[in-house]
Amino acid sequence: MSVDWGSGSVTRKLTKPRSGTVAVLDIGTSKVCCLIARAGRPSPDGTNPIAAQPRVIGAGHQVSRGVRNGTIVDVDATEDAIRKAVHMAEQIAQETISSVTVNLSAGAPQSEILGVDLDIGGQQIDESDLRRIFQQTHTMRDDFAAQSNGNGADRELIHSIPVGFSIDGQQGIADPRGMFGEKLSVNMHLVSASANAVRTIRAAVERCHLEIDGFVLSPYAAGLSTLVEDESDLGVTVVDMGGGTTGISIFYDGEMVFADTIPVGGNHVTSDVARGLSTPITNAERLKTLYGNAIAAESDEHEMLDVPQVGEDEHTAPHQLPRSLLNGIIQPRIEETFELVRARLDNSGFGAYAGRRVVLTGGASQLQGARDLAVRILDKQVRMGRPLRIRGLAEAIAGSAFATGAGLIAHAIENPSSLTMPVPLQYGEPGRLTGRLGQWFREHF
Repeated sequence: MSVDWGSGSVTRKLTKPRSGTVAVLDIGTSKVCCLIARAGRPSPDGTNPIAAQPRVIGAGHQVSRGVRNGTIVDVDATEDAIRKAVHMAEQIAQETISSVTVNLSAGAPQSEILGVDLDIGGQQIDESDLRRIFQQTHTMRDDFAAQSNGNGADRELIHSIPVGFSIDGQQGIADPRGMFGEKLSVNMHLVSASANAVRTIRAAVERCHLEIDGFVLSPYAAGLSTLVEDESDLGVTVVDMGGGTTGISIFYDGEMVFADTIPVGGNHVTSDVARGLSTPITNAERLKTLYGNAIAAESDEHEMLDVPQVGEDEHTAPHQLPRSLLNGIIQPRIEETFELVRARLDNSGFGAYAGRRVVLTGGASQLQGARDLAVRILDKQVRMGRPLRIRGLAEAIAGSAFATGAGLIAHAIENPSSLTMPVPLQYGEPGRLTGRLGQWFREHF
C-alpha cells in the first residue's frame, strides 16, 4: 500500500485543548493506576513553556486484580482495585472525580488506513466539511464491513485519526479550513477493538460510579507521553512492555499511523521463572527484578542465588542455584517478545515509516539487558522512554511503568475525540477487509 501522508500533528492542531481538571485510569495486568491532573496555563508572553504542561495533583495505584493479559477476567476484583486506586488519588488531590479516560490493551486491536474524498465544489472549507468527511469515513467503513462478512464479529471503533489532508491532490495540508478547492481528501487511521472487551471494561468502571470520557489504546498513550516532537515527525516505533501485553505503535509526521498488541508481557517472564525454578510467584518476581538480565553473561555461572521452593516451610533452608539458570529462563522469553514485535512490524507494511528508532517503555522494559537485546533483535536505535512534558509526578511514578497513565492525561487534555467522533460499528474478517481497503486506496491515491 502506497500512502502519501500530509503534514503532522493534525489532530492536535484541529482541536481545542481542555481546561480544568482531568482524571485518567490505567487498568493493567500488573497494576491499576488513577491520576488526576490540572491542565496547564500558558504564560501570557509565551516565555515559560513549562507553565503550559499539565500538573498531576493526585495519584493512586493498586496491585491489579482480575486482569489477565490485559483482559478483565474477574469484574468484582477489578472493580475493587479501581475503587481503591481512585479513592487514593481523590484523597491526595482533594478532588472528587466523576469521569475518567481509560486505557485499552485488550480486545485484539486492529489498525487500518482508509482514504476518503469529499466534493467541495470550489467552496471554502469549514468545520462542517470536516465533520462530513469524518462521518463519511465511518459510513464507508460500515459498507466495506457489510461486503466483507455480514456476520462478522462485533467491534467498536476506538480511534479515527486524520493523518493527512490534501486538496485537489495537493499534499501536506495540516488544516484545510479556510482554503478553497474542488475535492478534499483525508487519510484516516482507524483503530478498533472487540466490543465485548470494551463493554466489560466499561461495566467495571461504571460500577465504581464513574463515567468514561473515552478509551485510548495503551501503546498510543505511551507514545504521547514519551516521544519528543522530532521522533514522532521523522518516524519512530514505540514498544510498550506491560505485565500482560506488549503494545506497538508507529508514529510518523506527528501522528500514530499503526498500532498492534501482542499478548505477551512481563508476567509471562515471571511465570517462566516460577515454573523453571519451582519457586513461588512472589519470589520469582523478586528474583527477576533484583537479579534477572535479558542477556546472559559468563559470570552468572559463578553467582549463587537463594531460591525458596514451592510448598516448603519458610524456615527451610532455600536451595542455591546459579544466576545463569535464572537468566537462561528469562532470555528466551524476552527474545521471543522482540521477535514477535519484529514480525508484526514486518507484516504491517509500515516499515518505511517506522524509521530507525525505537522507544522502549512500560514496566517490563526496566528489566536489565532488555534495551540491549532489543537493539540486537530489532536492528534499530533503542532508547528508554519515560513520561515527558508533565509536572507533579512523584519519583515513584515518574518511570516508564507509568508512561501510559501520563499519555492518557495528554490525550484527555488535547481532547481529539471532539473532532473524530468515534462510533460503534460491526465488521468481520480483518484480512478480507484490509484487502478491500488496500485495493480502494491504490485506486484513489
